[in-house]
Amino acid sequence: MRDKEITEVVGAVIKDGDRYLVGQRAANKSQGGLWEFIGGKIEPGETPEQALARECREELGIEIENERIVDSVVHEYPEKTIRLTLIECSPKVGSTPHAIEHQEIRWVTQDEINSLEFATADRELIMKIKRYGYVGSEKQ
Repeated sequence: MRDKEITEVVGAVIKDGDRYLVGQRAANKSQGGLWEFIGGKIEPGETPEQALARECREELGIEIENERIVDSVVHEYPEKTIRLTLIECSPKVGSTPHAIEHQEIRWVTQDEINSLEFATADRELIMKIKRYGYVGSEKQ
């Protein structure tokens, strides 16, 4: 039985062809140095899509489009429980991402994702996405 409140967060699967944009968490943050899908906490009154658009502006300096909720996972960390909702999207034409909140951002292929160490909740989503086969292809 949970005695912790669930924190709602969003993560972006930002695609450019067969590559995905991921960010490396700042060393001074929780799970510092690990890789993640760009995103963050949903603020009161925001939809997941609105939160993701805001987070992409704040963390990457870009506008996004073609948002589509892909999946979500609940993960219990020692200090909190989160529900991470993953949203597939693409940068608007002319939007070039920059590392604002992350140590580094990188475009990676699905195979290259396997070589990076991801935050725990993100790893769970990567496994689910690969199992159901809809990152890198259209979900039917």
